[in-house]
Amino acid sequence: MTRPQLPDLDSLSLLVSIAELGSIGAAAAAAGISQPSASKRIRGLEHRLGVALLERGPQGSHLTERGRPVVDWARAVVESAQALVVGAQALRADAAAEVSAAASQTIAEYVVPRWLARMRDRSISVRLRVTNSTGVIDLVRGHEVELGFVETPVVPQDLARQIVAKDRLVLVVAPGHPLSRRRTPVPAEELAGLPLVMREGGSGTRATLERALAGDTRAYLELDSNAAVKVVVASGTGVAVLSTLAVAGELADGRLVEVPTTGLDLRRSLRAVWPRGRRLVGAAAELLAATRL
Repeated sequence: MTRPQLPDLDSLSLLVSIAELGSIGAAAAAAGISQPSASKRIRGLEHRLGVALLERGPQGSHLTERGRPVVDWARAVVESAQALVVGAQALRADAAAEVSAAASQTIAEYVVPRWLARMRDRSISVRLRVTNSTGVIDLVRGHEVELGFVETPVVPQDLARQIVAKDRLVLVVAPGHPLSRRRTPVPAEELAGLPLVMREGGSGTRATLERALAGDTRAYLELDSNAAVKVVVASGTGVAVLSTLAVAGELADGRLVEVPTTGLDLRRSLRAVWPRGRRLVGAAAELLAATRL
């Protein structure tokens, strides 16, 4: 079986830019290329994917119905590529000091890059492993990493912990979902009965929601990444409860809508964890210090 040729990252990034800026011309200018070159890239992307992405007319171009979900998938790919670059920079082999760490997905994607930026002038290499909160705890307990960062509301007693950030979860739906027009907050018992698109078991986001609902949840669909959950919910399929860190961009540009809730405490603390009784020194201590700046 012949493997399909993957679309290039520049074309996907251009498509996302067109959706965000509203025109090929504006996206071309932002990318530093001519409008004909941008149009050619998009035509090539359409040919490669076999999907018409833009409707072109005298008044400009806009996304087709099939183009809208493709943009969401493309945005997830571009964001993952950006995270890859940040992570690779943290793993440079010529660093004078090195720390092994693990972080849950939400922290790794939306918080760790800020910490790394604070450390960019220091000769420290960070080897970061990304998993869910349960996986992070297992890595710390197994002494496979020196320091972990978790979202789960309950931390085992054999681990030392320190709060590094505050967060809260919010109920989000697609703009056309009936709940997007809701005038009153959704109570806990109603939320528990909604078709929830949830993170996998072991994730801090899942654990926080289950704790708030006293375990009364029925997953309509389970997915192992924030990006996948957001794509499904943005398509109008189900609803989700996710970190404000993970959905800030989608709420700002209208791809998702926050629905108020009542009778629920969806606040949480993000914590650093390490083996109790072990003193953090060197690069590990510096990474922990970067979280407090």
